[in-house]
Amino acid sequence: SLMLAVLVAVCCVAIGFPFTYLLTRRPRRVQTLWLVGLLSVLSLSEVIIGFAWSTLFSRTAGITNLFVAIGLMDKPVALLPTFGAVLTGMVYQALPYTILVLYPALVRLDPTLLEAARTLGASPVKAFFNVVAPALRNTIVATLIMVFVFALGSYLLPQILGRPQHWTLSVLITDQAIYQSNMPFAAAMAVFLVLISLALVGMTLLVGRRENAL
Repeated sequence: SLMLAVLVAVCCVAIGFPFTYLLTRRPRRVQTLWLVGLLSVLSLSEVIIGFAWSTLFSRTAGITNLFVAIGLMDKPVALLPTFGAVLTGMVYQALPYTILVLYPALVRLDPTLLEAARTLGASPVKAFFNVVAPALRNTIVATLIMVFVFALGSYLLPQILGRPQHWTLSVLITDQAIYQSNMPFAAAMAVFLVLISLALVGMTLLVGRRENAL
């Protein structure tokens, strides 16, 4: 569960940070359209997301049928229940939050920093990794923590797309409390989850204060 949450956080930031950076370099109208699209994705419930991905990963109506049609596979196969299916679904669900959290910081980034780096001969990629990423280090850390906590609380997607070994703490707590009738163990896991969440939220607040002080 913890490893799954870590991977979701890392994947979301690895995808969302470059995407958000490129988005902030676009005209204002393009940015607005993308932000409206992201907000519309957030309106989808976890149930809809879960069943949509379960259909895409199924053998009869899934994406592997497209691979068979273009000759990449011999026959369609089911891609779930697997760890990759759970990871994909959770990244899809958390990515809009990641982009919306990173967007304000990247919009406020001083453009003269990039201009100075380009003047000194840095390529766009080198300027991104050597100027943009270090300047927003605290924001990146805070975003990682936020997505990690969000992933720990995912409940339906691990059940729809994965096996019991892929379940998050939220699912395991419900399983122990309701189906296994093991309330003491469920309570212990719940306390553990709350403590982890509080610790990470505290770290996020500290990172935010440090960034504001700088």
